[in-house]
Amino acid sequence: MSLLKVNNLKKYFKEVKAVNGITFDVKKGEVFGLLGPNGAGKSTTISMISTLFNPTSGEITYNGESIVEKPKAIQQKLGVVPQEIALYPTLSGLENLKFWGHAYGLRGSELNKRIEDISQVIGIKDRLKDKIEKYSGGMKRRINIGAALLHKPDLLIMDEPTVGIDPQSRNHILDTVLKLNEEGMTIIYTSHYMEEVEYLCSRISIMDMGEIIASGTQEELVDIIKGQKKINIKLDHVDDTLISIIKTIEYVEKVETHENEMILTTQNGENIFKDLISKTAETESNILSIDIKKPNLEAVFLHLTGKALRD
Repeated sequence: MSLLKVNNLKKYFKEVKAVNGITFDVKKGEVFGLLGPNGAGKSTTISMISTLFNPTSGEITYNGESIVEKPKAIQQKLGVVPQEIALYPTLSGLENLKFWGHAYGLRGSELNKRIEDISQVIGIKDRLKDKIEKYSGGMKRRINIGAALLHKPDLLIMDEPTVGIDPQSRNHILDTVLKLNEEGMTIIYTSHYMEEVEYLCSRISIMDMGEIIASGTQEELVDIIKGQKKINIKLDHVDDTLISIIKTIEYVEKVETHENEMILTTQNGENIFKDLISKTAETESNILSIDIKKPNLEAVFLHLTGKALRD
């Protein structure tokens, strides 16, 4: 069952087509990923779903109701973790949570209970009385998440929630996302970190330059380049003769070099090791190591756009 549907959504800022006709749906109870580089249009999309921006055209429905026409249909059911820290630095973590709780209409014992519960979820209970300005980047991110959870939203949107934080806080946030999902929360997760989306999301849409260029499960997306492999070969030296000979292998599609390393893009070749070794033996180079990398979402993005995800 689709909880949220986005159909032919566009957002133009004068001549800039920030979002240019995207369509996707989010099913109830899933972690849905929007993967793409900075500037792909992810945050603009989130802002329209959050009713902060009106679309230039297109439709967004939540539980079958248009949120363009009736924004209140989603507002009370939605929690948003913005990319920027939305906290008051001179207030404590506790005071910030109370402020956002009041904004959601929570008061008294109900609010105190929610803050107590949320502080356990985000793992920051011992530091709640400290001012935000004394927190690390990771701790600020955790409070940012806590504020979005206070009113028990049905749909949580997390826009690049791990940007600029330490590995420990990042891992805690990723595990928090999975725990919330296990408890029944539907989550939209945007990131330009391929490994995060692979870890969290059951279905993914890949965005680039305001458009969705591919959608599906991880398996469906990787099938786009089924059979293709990346092979990293380290040698004692690489020269033009070696490169020319390796290019004669019929299933080698692309050869890149970086110092004494060759990166090959190949289709399935049963005799890949044998062919690489025999061809290299015709030259004065010696192979030091061979590493075969299976296709992943990064490889899919490179295949579709011709550039790496973080370019």
